[in-house]
Amino acid sequence: VQLQASGGGLVQPGGSLRLSCAASGSIFSINTMGWYRQAPGKQRELVAISTSGSNTNYADSVKGRFTISRDNAKVYLQMNSLKPEDTAIYFCNANVRSGVGYLPRNYWGQGTLVTVSS
Repeated sequence: VQLQASGGGLVQPGGSLRLSCAASGSIFSINTMGWYRQAPGKQRELVAISTSGSNTNYADSVKGRFTISRDNAKVYLQMNSLKPEDTAIYFCNANVRSGVGYLPRNYWGQGTLVTVSS
């Protein structure tokens, strides 16, 4: 299973970006898809996650500003009102079952850099 993320870049404070991630390969079912981020010198943290039942959860720091959405094997993160503290490498994650009888596994995308700066 491969995850391909895109959409990062440089944006001014208050601006918006939309991240996209597509999963491909041996996919029987996807339990969750989500976004994590890692800022310099910090641990990777959950940003937002979407379950197979369309439930969503967000980090407190992004609630009301970020929106996660999912379309089959694709997941998106709409980021509005961006702040300098949102600067990080953003990683796409998917929990995937590759077939009947297979245990679900976590997969990661390559990361996409988001820089919020004036």
